Amino acid sequence: MDLRKIKKLIDLLEESNLTEIEIKEGEESVRLSRSQNHGAPVAYAPAPAAAPRAAEPVMPMNSPVEAATGGTPKAAGDELPPGQVTKSPMVGTFYASPAPDKPPFVTVGQQVKAGDTLGIIEAMKMFNPIEADTAGTVVAVLCESGQPVEFDQPLFVIG
Repeated sequence: MDLRKIKKLIDLLEESNLTEIEIKEGEESVRLSRSQNHGAPVAYAPAPAAAPRAAEPVMPMNSPVEAATGGTPKAAGDELPPGQVTKSPMVGTFYASPAPDKPPFVTVGQQVKAGDTLGIIEAMKMFNPIEADTAGTVVAVLCESGQPVEFDQPLFVIG
């Protein structure tokens, strides 16, 4: 597009009540927009089309949880300390406290009774309490607050 045509478009924009003009001619396009603060038109023109770029390598993901968290959750196995493992009963978002400004339900080393709330999982805007299956001491908290969790993922170890 020729510079004289762009200047004519700027004059047209200034003389009219229009706040924006976009003109396309073939592969070229020009967009003029009047700034709300200054009243002066601003011209935008995209860079000429270049050769397509090579696709960037993508990290393969095997599940939606891996895609959301950027990796595989810790597997239950030799890494877990000995004790009763409390697992997630559903897919959702784990929260360690009832509110961001409140202390966590439990901490490592804390004594709990069967039925005590260890954390909550939000699934479809419903908050579901995760309760201790057994009495004992919290040996490990395996999930951070706000982290997505999947079904049967270990969350706590109670010894």
